Amino acid sequence: MAFYKRSLRNRIFFSMIVLILLASVLIAVVTIFQYREEAEDYHRERLERKEANIRKHLDYVLEETTFALETDQIPLIYKDKIYDIKKIHGLEIFLYDLDGNLLKSSQARILKDPSHQKMPFGVLDKLRASPDKQYVVEFEENGQQYQSSYTYLTDLSFKPLAIINLPYIEDDGFINKELKESLFRLGIAYFFMLLIAIALAYFLSKYITRSLNTVSQKIIETRLDKRNKRIMIEGSTEEIANLVNAYNGMIDELENSAAKLASSEREAAWREMAKQVAHEIKNPLTPMRLTVQSFQRKFDPKDPNIVERIEEYSNTLIQQIDIMSNIASAFSSYAEMPAQKDETLNVVKITKLALDIFNESYIYFFAEEEEIISKLDRTQLIRIVTNLVKNSIHAISQKAPETPMVEVNVFKKGTSACITVKDNGIGISEENKDKVFEPKFTTKSSGMGLGLAMVKNIVETYKGEISFVSAENEGTTFTVCFPAIQ
Repeated sequence: MAFYKRSLRNRIFFSMIVLILLASVLIAVVTIFQYREEAEDYHRERLERKEANIRKHLDYVLEETTFALETDQIPLIYKDKIYDIKKIHGLEIFLYDLDGNLLKSSQARILKDPSHQKMPFGVLDKLRASPDKQYVVEFEENGQQYQSSYTYLTDLSFKPLAIINLPYIEDDGFINKELKESLFRLGIAYFFMLLIAIALAYFLSKYITRSLNTVSQKIIETRLDKRNKRIMIEGSTEEIANLVNAYNGMIDELENSAAKLASSEREAAWREMAKQVAHEIKNPLTPMRLTVQSFQRKFDPKDPNIVERIEEYSNTLIQQIDIMSNIASAFSSYAEMPAQKDETLNVVKITKLALDIFNESYIYFFAEEEEIISKLDRTQLIRIVTNLVKNSIHAISQKAPETPMVEVNVFKKGTSACITVKDNGIGISEENKDKVFEPKFTTKSSGMGLGLAMVKNIVETYKGEISFVSAENEGTTFTVCFPAIQ
């Protein structure tokens, strides 16, 4: 399974190498098998030729002899002739009677060889049962392969007189030499084929995977929030071309779908925002209307308290007008994208400056360094800090701990300038954690819930990151990081 998890390039490369190696091994096995078959056929045919020639010579001796053609006369008939036949044909000759006892041998020995005094056990029965009256035994002796042929010697009327035994040595020296030379030549040929296959597999796998890597890289880079480029690959195979065409078609459909989706989302967002703004504006309008109606009914120019009533009435209207003004400002701040008025700022200094507007004594400021430089908009950075601190103050007011605390830390983390705002307020519940940065979400009794959404919008505009850690009834820590200037 690990092999199939490798890259396609490695799989193609190793597959071709393994294919060449398997082919070379298979050819070698077939060659060895073929040589073995040819060797067996060669020895069998050679033994048959030797046997046929020796039989002719033995038959000729029978035709020329003056002895009676009887089994017991065989030693006399071939007394000296058997040595001449051995010398001519180069094979030992053993003649047995019809019961398997040795009559005459071409071996000149002073002492009798007990191993040839009697035919091997079972050979006589198999010879008698053989339809062509011939039996060949294969055996090994002292590391040498032998074939021993048994057949009948007959008189002129085909009456069996004796049994001929011809032991034949299988000399494979020449054949083995030819086999080694053939395998050596095949080995050299397949070695060069292997080198060619390695080079071919390398360039072929590289060519195939290069196009696939291009397509995969483009797929990885595909995003809904940007314009994606089409793939242009010239000279590719039909399969790669089909894949590229499918990707380009998908990109076209994706662009159209993304445009439609963005338009739909913008319309939906503005509709929701319009509903929210209308709702928030109606809230102060209702008490304003009731106040005006009440004033109309109760207005009396002769009332001695008329001045106090007009002042009360005016204060009520001004308060509601201020609420509406705040709503309009919040909406305007959220809808307006942060202006890219980049400045080289000391984040430590600007953060401390943003905290000066707060009068709460439990706000503490800490900085690891006196100067951490980043390229940001001063106003937007102040807006981020003030919004996070205001949220912390609100969370503390909901819990009212004995020792309220808001800690603002500025520090450097790697290549980023980071700000943390930590409080020991009420915290954020688990069900609300996914909604924290959503527009119009709020746990306050007033406000539009645009603060954190606006902060996230500003942070992402400057390629930063914002995150938080919170535990219910224990507190929350917001962390904002921007790229720092080294």
